[in-house]
Amino acid sequence: MNYKNIVEGRFIARPNRFVAHVEIDGGTEVCHVKNTGRCRELLTEGCTVWLEKAEPSAKRKTLYDLVAVRKGNRLINMDSAAPNRAAAEFLPKLFPGGSIKPEYSYGNSRFDFYIEENRKRILLEVKGVTLEQDGITMFPDAPTERGLKHIGELTRCLGEGFETYLLFVIQMEDVRYFAPNDVTHPAFGQALRQAAEKGVKLLAYDCKVTPGSMTVRDKVEIRL
Repeated sequence: MNYKNIVEGRFIARPNRFVAHVEIDGGTEVCHVKNTGRCRELLTEGCTVWLEKAEPSAKRKTLYDLVAVRKGNRLINMDSAAPNRAAAEFLPKLFPGGSIKPEYSYGNSRFDFYIEENRKRILLEVKGVTLEQDGITMFPDAPTERGLKHIGELTRCLGEGFETYLLFVIQMEDVRYFAPNDVTHPAFGQALRQAAEKGVKLLAYDCKVTPGSMTVRDKVEIRL
């Protein structure tokens, strides 16, 4: 997946989860943050960020969307919409010949993708991962009741004739492994382990990230 009109800036502050103040070309711009997570380890004062400049519109309050950040030697995409976009490009490689439909409603639930392959019916949820420490990547970076709900829905659908997957798209490259963040949300880690035991398939892949793009790359070990 690719962005258009990428510009570089210097992060100043994040007064709330939706906006950031960024210095661009010597001036300060109020920018939209495309990630409502905490991201405290990413958005540190003075760090280099990259933004996508939008076309002027009466519907927009800001001209820029913050999409990537430099953390030490790592370039990390932090756009929460990017994992699904990158997954849509990658899934035909994972399920060659399969029919892939995004945003699939089943019962009272909506799943990121529905796939039909060799008479199999597959439901797949995507989670973006931006939290990293010493090469170890983790999810979530904040308690997520929504994430717990998705695990429960995937587990329930196992008994209704579906194969179910949870795909963690790690929004950086060259990581050691992925693990649930039991410190921040122990209930999520427990639910993830129980789901895996019941048959929900867990996958993690890292990504090639540039300021203007993100592409799913290599499979990453999952340690539960």
